[in-house]
Amino acid sequence: MPVSDSVDREAVGDARQADREGLPINELFYSLQGEGTLAGVPSVFVRTSGCNLRCWFCDSYHTSWEPTHAWMSLEEILAEVGSHPADHVVLTGGEPLLHEESVDLLEALDERGYHTTVETNGTLYREAPIDLASISPKLESSTPTSDRDPRGDGEWAERHENDRIDLEALSALVEDYDFQLKFVVTDEGDVPEILELLEELRDATSDPIRDDDVLLMPEGATRERLAETRSRVAELAMEYGFRYTPRLHVDLWNDAPET
Repeated sequence: MPVSDSVDREAVGDARQADREGLPINELFYSLQGEGTLAGVPSVFVRTSGCNLRCWFCDSYHTSWEPTHAWMSLEEILAEVGSHPADHVVLTGGEPLLHEESVDLLEALDERGYHTTVETNGTLYREAPIDLASISPKLESSTPTSDRDPRGDGEWAERHENDRIDLEALSALVEDYDFQLKFVVTDEGDVPEILELLEELRDATSDPIRDDDVLLMPEGATRERLAETRSRVAELAMEYGFRYTPRLHVDLWNDAPET
């Protein structure tokens, strides 16, 4: 997946990259939200580059395994966002909360009246005007063991496994923001870990976590893969009383960039 065509790498210049002003932007585009409680809502997606985890099935490979990006100032990002007919902005990645400048962007979007969703893996917390924290804790099945590492060397397996859950950060996100807990699920083998994590998180926070706040999403970045996982994941959502979330962008556009 290339850096978004809407991101002009020549315009941002080498000097800005050197002093890290602004944000590393992999894609900036207008589409439909494909996942979660706001699925189907026209939104502008601001996809930052860089991630502290390495899920083997990452559907944003060029923000994590092989990061690509251009550096954009907040003014450039806001101008591009404003050129699209949407009231919703999704700050995603990679892991957007890696970057301190994400807070500045969220504050500027809030001042302009946008609804903001932040898609995060839940291992980091920042105080910012976030309308919806879309938290996707990574299960053991996401770990890039040597047999499923995209690069085949298993180099990230131990680090990913050690860092993929941060109960303190998860608790803070749940307590401070409207949230949804969105789990990528392959099959029923993932459910015991979800139930255990929910129990731990409910014990760690004073805020209620309803089953309705928990979304099961089928693993799959292509239509072909979703065809293998979605029916079973939908059945699991019904069996355990959680919500099922589709991946509309995959159904509509397969694995095309900027969708």
